[in-house]
Amino acid sequence: MDLQTLSDHFAIPGVLDFAATNGLIRARVTTSACTAEIYLQGAHLTQWQPIGHEPVLFLSERSHLAPGEAIRGGIPVLFPWFGTRTATASHPRTDGPKHGFARTTPWKLAFAALSGDDLHLTLTLGPSDISRSFGYDHFQVAYELILGRELRLRLTVANQAETPLNFEEALHTYFAVGDIRTVSLTGLEGAEYLDKVEGFTRKRQIQPAVTFSAETDCLYLNTATTVTIDDSALHRRIHVAKTNSQNTVVWNPWSALTATLADMDPDAWLRMLCVETVNASENKLTLAPQQAHTMEAHITVEATTEPQR
Repeated sequence: MDLQTLSDHFAIPGVLDFAATNGLIRARVTTSACTAEIYLQGAHLTQWQPIGHEPVLFLSERSHLAPGEAIRGGIPVLFPWFGTRTATASHPRTDGPKHGFARTTPWKLAFAALSGDDLHLTLTLGPSDISRSFGYDHFQVAYELILGRELRLRLTVANQAETPLNFEEALHTYFAVGDIRTVSLTGLEGAEYLDKVEGFTRKRQIQPAVTFSAETDCLYLNTATTVTIDDSALHRRIHVAKTNSQNTVVWNPWSALTATLADMDPDAWLRMLCVETVNASENKLTLAPQQAHTMEAHITVEATTEPQR
């Protein structure tokens, strides 16, 4: 879709318009409830800021905003694999980009409408030369975003093949925080997790809250609970509820790893925390022929009057 087509079919004066940056098309949202930006490449939400709050999403100032390049920050949509591609019954190959092809492939805008204070957008992804090059030719993905004082994200995958579809998926959300060293994350107590930093060692979350003092990269298993980011520096809590997701990934690269990433400032680790809505690893999905699966994340922001402990 080009800018003129998008404007002719979907623009809403004063609410939704479109612009191009470095060869990428983005939608710009301004409502009475929030501001937001989403790139059609990857259906990538890079900004969401409810009125009266600081920006909720972290976006690296060094992020590569260019065709075919992954954007560092916001909410990347990961499909059909998470991390490095591994062989499955339906797709025995192990080649392909980290986290799949969806986040660097252009999506189509299919629907835009304002309902009260909320803007509803739906973007779709289907078979393309890119997906076919990795062996994916019989699927459809629809991604619905409801942008307002709250953020609702619904990712639906449909299997149009005559054989089962094995896949992984994630909403790889980068949250903006005031200082990661004073942040805590609650809601995962008792859950088992794989600690990637320690070679995917299996552990159990014993403490009521996850706190951060070093690189953290944990895949929590078999958990559908709501988690809460307590951010004392920004005097707020961010709640992440989800449906049909059995994994939560928690990631902060800390200083040493960030220094090796060309698309992040050396001190960017202080201002971000990834809390991801995921189905992967031991909780990857198998979708029967002609069936669909919907995963949802619901993000809300609560101001606090004093630092949380």
